[in-house]
Amino acid sequence: MNRNDLRRVDLNLLIVFETLMHERSVTRAAEKLFLGQPAISAALSRLRGLFDDPLFVRTGRSMEPSARAMEIFALLSPALDSISTAVSRAADFDPATSNAVFRIGLSDDVEFALLPMLLKRIRAEAPGIVLVIRRANYILMPALLASGEISIGVSYTDDLPANAKRKVLRRNRPMLLRADTKPGNLTLDEFCARPHALVSFAGDLSGFIDEELKKHGRTRHVVLAVPQFNGLSTLLAGTDIVATVPDYTADSLTAAGGVRAEPLPLDTPSFELHLAWRGSQDNDPGERWLRSRIQMFFGDPDSL
Repeated sequence: MNRNDLRRVDLNLLIVFETLMHERSVTRAAEKLFLGQPAISAALSRLRGLFDDPLFVRTGRSMEPSARAMEIFALLSPALDSISTAVSRAADFDPATSNAVFRIGLSDDVEFALLPMLLKRIRAEAPGIVLVIRRANYILMPALLASGEISIGVSYTDDLPANAKRKVLRRNRPMLLRADTKPGNLTLDEFCARPHALVSFAGDLSGFIDEELKKHGRTRHVVLAVPQFNGLSTLLAGTDIVATVPDYTADSLTAAGGVRAEPLPLDTPSFELHLAWRGSQDNDPGERWLRSRIQMFFGDPDSL
């Protein structure tokens, strides 16, 4: 096929194909693209004619791509990224007048402790901007970035899609949170003897603190696991339960009153908070502006 033949190819069909590759479902692809299922089915029929291949074979409730579909996807995905970059570079961005919609993935601690500062700045600088926040963490982030459901993510991250970029925003220090009135800081013996609350997205009853205690031949007893930081102060109030939280989360929780924070009675490593984004939008003016504001309000002085 030469360049002239591309005139008969509808770019929208390629977007549908890419979405189907990610979702493996006509229903979910329709929801993602805000289209009806008949429209997706019709697009799939045209795609099969265009590529002269079934592309997807239904297996139970899922649609498995054919070998030809996998080959096309490997070539098509970076090409669509390049097209997106070319178009975005040609677009102007004025935060004062823009009504752009940005989709951001944030871990719970970031949403609770750091998002309010960012939102105040954006409302002042770009009142027409819309932020759509998705819950993300190291487990969810790769798929959300790969599918384009978010363009930016802030969390601790591990594995990321090949075309994603990442930088360190800040290094956080764990802090001990408590609501009791006993004076002074807890010793290591007291820390281990206290009941503990753990914030865990997956519902785990152990975390990095347990790994650090194990190095000292110590253990702790977790009596409460909750999925988010919001409300942790209320749960600790009137009890001897303690919790270990990131330093910036401790700042927000103690500012509201009812709890106090102190250093842990054992040395622990600091943890990196990452900013990750889709490589295809690296040079998008609006995305660059938003990333700069995130770094300004989520980052610490050492990372700037």
